[in-house]
Amino acid sequence: MPRLEDTQVYDRNEEEDDLLNRNRRRVVRLWEDFIDFAFQGNVLEIAFGLILATMFTALVTSFVSDIVLPPISVLLPLNKNLEEKFAVLRSGANHPEEGYNTLKQAQADGAVVMAYGFFMNRLLNFMGVGFSLYMIASIYQWMSKDPIIKKTIRCQYCCRFVNINSIRCINCTSWLDGREDHFHHQIHTHSLPNTSATTPGTSTPGAGPSQ
Repeated sequence: MPRLEDTQVYDRNEEEDDLLNRNRRRVVRLWEDFIDFAFQGNVLEIAFGLILATMFTALVTSFVSDIVLPPISVLLPLNKNLEEKFAVLRSGANHPEEGYNTLKQAQADGAVVMAYGFFMNRLLNFMGVGFSLYMIASIYQWMSKDPIIKKTIRCQYCCRFVNINSIRCINCTSWLDGREDHFHHQIHTHSLPNTSATTPGTSTPGAGPSQ
């Protein structure tokens, strides 16, 4: 006959094994869920898209800053690169008599500056990236016949933008093919009083004299 202490030890070991097995199954399930999520088609497409977008943005930024802006700085009387143009609003403690040469020198001296050249550089970068993306989308649309550039118009009823090929507004659900105007015209026509009815003592055209 087994002793009570041996039975208690066996039960405790069995509970520990069950707990370990449950934790192991949870870890395995979490790992499998992570693998399924990380290697899904949509997630991989988004990751590749972000990587390509980052590389493309760096390429366009380098093209604008290193290729486009230096000739502009030479053609225009800027005397320096466009991104180095700034206005000193308040001088620093060690302001030189001939003025600050670079934006970093002014900022290091604690001067309050308005870096409009840096802003113009960023603006040109933004326009370059946007125009490049538009050209790529146009070429892709021309080659694949996939209308990714969707033209829009304003709905004449709610003034919100809808696709130019839409026959019904997605915002106010109005018909855009003319049936709304035709429907309202019919309602307005039927709501008018009947002017064809004759009044006593009058005659209709083509009728004989009243008796």
